[in-house]
Amino acid sequence: MPRPSKRRTVCQEPNHFLFGPLGMGDPDKQIQNLTVDEFECIRLMDIDKWSQEEVALQMNVARTTIQRMYEEARKKIAMMLVEGHYILVSGGNYQLCDHQGCPKCKHKNNHHQESHQEEEL
Repeated sequence: MPRPSKRRTVCQEPNHFLFGPLGMGDPDKQIQNLTVDEFECIRLMDIDKWSQEEVALQMNVARTTIQRMYEEARKKIAMMLVEGHYILVSGGNYQLCDHQGCPKCKHKNNHHQESHQEEEL
């Protein structure tokens, strides 16, 4: 029996949730689900240029978990670009950071911490 996964710490939920081809996009194309924690991993590594070790520390998981999440997220993004799939950002096993001691949120006031967990289907 696999060990239960740890909740990944995320600074904020994304502002946009659906991505895909415009115009001549095929509405029958598969929708890829990109979890909120995968989205956060991509944001921190590709936009903010953090290392896997820094992201792992920020999200409160092992570096190998970040590596796996990053590879999976990049594959989904590539399928969107190459095959014309859609991406829906939702779900995942994550919690919002409490903004205390968070290097990304130093300028923010303390906020109520929320937890989100994708239910097993």
